[in-house]
Amino acid sequence: MVSLIVAHANQNVIGFKGDMPWSLPADLKGLKKHTTGNTIVMGRKTFETLGRPLPNRRNVVLTTDENFKAEGVDVIHSIDDIKDLSGKVFIFGGSTIYEQTMHLVDEMYITVIDETFAGDTFFPAYDLNDWTIESSVEGIADDKNRYPHKFLHLTREL
Repeated sequence: MVSLIVAHANQNVIGFKGDMPWSLPADLKGLKKHTTGNTIVMGRKTFETLGRPLPNRRNVVLTTDENFKAEGVDVIHSIDDIKDLSGKVFIFGGSTIYEQTMHLVDEMYITVIDETFAGDTFFPAYDLNDWTIESSVEGIADDKNRYPHKFLHLTREL
């Protein structure tokens, strides 16, 4: 099964100048819960933004750079290689990887942040009518999680 995990704000913004334009610890907690013990697939730029592999999960970098190597990660060079990864696989970003892999995805875990931010990186448009909403949970805005948000779990309509 191929899953996807993302947080996006209004207009599907996921980044600005190489970073997320918000801080939302509740989203990071959910990300850790879902991906720990599983495999995450990300592009080289996303990996370089993180600066290190995320602990307690298999980190896979998808890149066309045949010379790319990094400690603690596996490297693949083709989207077709994703189907050969074992266990639960999460597409982890960035924008180009999301666009190129949407057709492979069986389910999406999306944190929707109801706020408008400046952005230069976007999650691809998607139609909720193409998905079954398995759950939609309103997040709690507080001192640490300042923006209204909700957590969606979507599965692809057959």
